Amino acid sequence: MAVFQLILCIIAAVVLSSFISRFIPKVSTPLVQIALGAIASQLPFFPEIELDPELFMVLFIAPLLYLEAHEIDKSELLKSIKLSLSLAIGLAIATMAAVGFILHAIWPAIPLAAALALGAALGPTDAVAVSSLGKEAALTRRQMGVLKGESLFNDASGIVGFQFAIAAAITGRFEVGEAAGEFVLSFIGGAMFGLTIGIIANWLFETIRSLGWETTTTRILMELFLPFLLYLAAEDVAHVSGILSVVASALFIRFDRTGIGPNVARTNIVSSSVWGVLSFTLNGAVFILLGMLLPDAMGTSWDDPGVSNTLLIGVILLVSCVVIVMRFLWVSAMLRIARDQTTHLRRKMTPERLRSAAVMTFGGAKGTITLSLMFTIPYALANGHWFPMRDELIFVASGVIIVTLLLANFLLPLLAPNRSKDTSLEMTEITIEVLRRTVEELTGRVTDDNRRAILMVIDSYTKRITRLKQRVGELDPQGYAQLQIDALGWEKDYVKQRLADVKQRRDATQSAHDRDLEIEACERLLDQIMNSLRHIDTDRNSGHAMWQIRGRLRALQRRTLTLVRRTSSKIRRTTPLFSDDEIFAHTRMVQLHAFDHVIDRLYEEMTHDQYNTEHCSMLLLDYRRAESALRARPNMGGSAEAIAKAEDVKRESYGIELGVIQDMYEAGDITRAQAKALRRNVYVMSVDADSSF
Repeated sequence: MAVFQLILCIIAAVVLSSFISRFIPKVSTPLVQIALGAIASQLPFFPEIELDPELFMVLFIAPLLYLEAHEIDKSELLKSIKLSLSLAIGLAIATMAAVGFILHAIWPAIPLAAALALGAALGPTDAVAVSSLGKEAALTRRQMGVLKGESLFNDASGIVGFQFAIAAAITGRFEVGEAAGEFVLSFIGGAMFGLTIGIIANWLFETIRSLGWETTTTRILMELFLPFLLYLAAEDVAHVSGILSVVASALFIRFDRTGIGPNVARTNIVSSSVWGVLSFTLNGAVFILLGMLLPDAMGTSWDDPGVSNTLLIGVILLVSCVVIVMRFLWVSAMLRIARDQTTHLRRKMTPERLRSAAVMTFGGAKGTITLSLMFTIPYALANGHWFPMRDELIFVASGVIIVTLLLANFLLPLLAPNRSKDTSLEMTEITIEVLRRTVEELTGRVTDDNRRAILMVIDSYTKRITRLKQRVGELDPQGYAQLQIDALGWEKDYVKQRLADVKQRRDATQSAHDRDLEIEACERLLDQIMNSLRHIDTDRNSGHAMWQIRGRLRALQRRTLTLVRRTSSKIRRTTPLFSDDEIFAHTRMVQLHAFDHVIDRLYEEMTHDQYNTEHCSMLLLDYRRAESALRARPNMGGSAEAIAKAEDVKRESYGIELGVIQDMYEAGDITRAQAKALRRNVYVMSVDADSSF
């Protein structure tokens, strides 16, 4: 029961961290999770439990490495393979030796083998942490490719080195020749075992799919089962490196790119979603656990009279300096030795190349793998005695992780700042990519029942992509976006004035039924426009939150009054209730009049200097297209049911589009400013959700 409570509490903390990170974007998610873990460990209801080190290795490292290797860009990996392997193997071994011997020299109480184990654990970098930290920095594709490739390979080298160092610390015996032989056997054997399983898995998945036996459920379960099976089989059956088996197999498996059709696309979408949730949860859980264990490890070492607190802090700073300085020197040397791909000559280290070396240095933050390895340090030696300085080693490793994360969090944006202004061409290409991915996901959701509605929505996305391609070269996207927002404001003002006029008019030319129908149509369209404005108008002052709250309260008030009015009419039978077809048709009619009002206003603005004439022309074309689409319907009232389905799909598509934007932002493909602009565009487009059908 205690384990179950711990799992629930950790998951709750991970979920909370995802919300908190949105409000403090300049602080990386891992740092937020570490802080939450430290706070949670002090709460009385948070259970205390010790995890089995082997279970921790299987539960966290195996699936995370599998996903990291499976999703890495293979072409970028091949381009930077030499530098990545140099950092992953050469630098990892050098760091292991330097940290081990220096730490043992200044703190003899720590055995050399244990110090070497700490050095091996500090070799791996955390690509997930780098991706999170890099959102405020503009790392090049090559830099990200090198860092991810290094993280992939040095996870394996660091883990194998750590395991040998821990074995030597436990048994007290370390033979260099024997260790080297076992190291090579473990590496080669692990890689061969992983490739073999990968070949079998590819054949198995393709065969199952060709026979028509694959379902979304079976595919996802088998995929989730694979990394655990690989690790356990390699370690317990083949007696080779389980980590290398997982990495080699994940690099080779390709089942998520085979087959075509909506069922395959739907399965791939679900698979990506499941792995995304699992990856974030596992990574978050590790950092939450780091925060939970940090106070106890700190308290144990801090209160120990035999351990100097000054020495503890000094060791953390010293080890951090050793790791950072060695990394900078190694990266600089590799950049100096490497030959230019065009001239094949070695280049001198210019200030720009030194800055790139610094980016690669601070981009190699420590994280999940380092902490996971330190958790696997056993509590006892082979002779039954407690493992010496175990808490202190974990404390030092945790301190180095925090130092490297803090440096990456605050120095990377200074060394590689994001561009302050996005060009139109970049934003157009990014927007088209978002729309393309949205169309792909919609295509995977087609069924016999929703085929017509989804095809209508896909057609509207295709038209948006076509219009965007026609706008390549636009010099001021911010000006056009502001004109779109102002046009929404004109629509809002027109509908509000029309609503006020209807409520004030009491003549006999309009029946109560028509009056109520007009009021409800205006209020529905006004709610739609106001909802979009609340999302996109982010340039207000500190009163923006109160403005949003007041707007939502007014919308709730309008809906409540409409419900009361319709209920009263039904009870008193004073006014016949109108159907959804009537409401739909009348709302479209009001929207047409609002479009006409905006079109007239745009023509008027073209004679002034407030807006760019070309912007007005482009927006006029969009409004004319939307107006033509509405007027071209032969029977708007009778199409209410069909359009309602399309509206539901359209709303779903906007959710997909926002999800694609968030995925691209979290993957580091777009900046925070670009993500904000893309979200604003989605909310602008949602106003006339069905006008382009």
